[in-house]
Amino acid sequence: MMRRKLILGLSAIATVSVLNPGAYPAAHAAGQRDEQDAARRAMLDGQVMPFSLIKRRVDAAMGGATYLGSEFNPSSNRYRLKYVKDGKVVWVDADGRTGDIIGWAR
Repeated sequence: MMRRKLILGLSAIATVSVLNPGAYPAAHAAGQRDEQDAARRAMLDGQVMPFSLIKRRVDAAMGGATYLGSEFNPSSNRYRLKYVKDGKVVWVDADGRTGDIIGWAR
């Protein structure tokens, strides 16, 4: 009986980890760290502008929207910034080389 409970408990944990990867923040944090390291390397290599300059440009275009976070794609050197404006989430894609806004999505 105890063995059955142990197996059921471990199965439940495995299911949660597959269905909800955010349940393990350390793995998520490691992924974010890799992304940040890639962005920093690209900036130091002169492939992208400093993020603070890109964010400042996008902030100005967003007209008072609330900034929530960003992602960096090292294969395209693009940033995706996430905002909330008028109760709706808005994603803004920016070219990391120029800082130009290249797309919007709601």
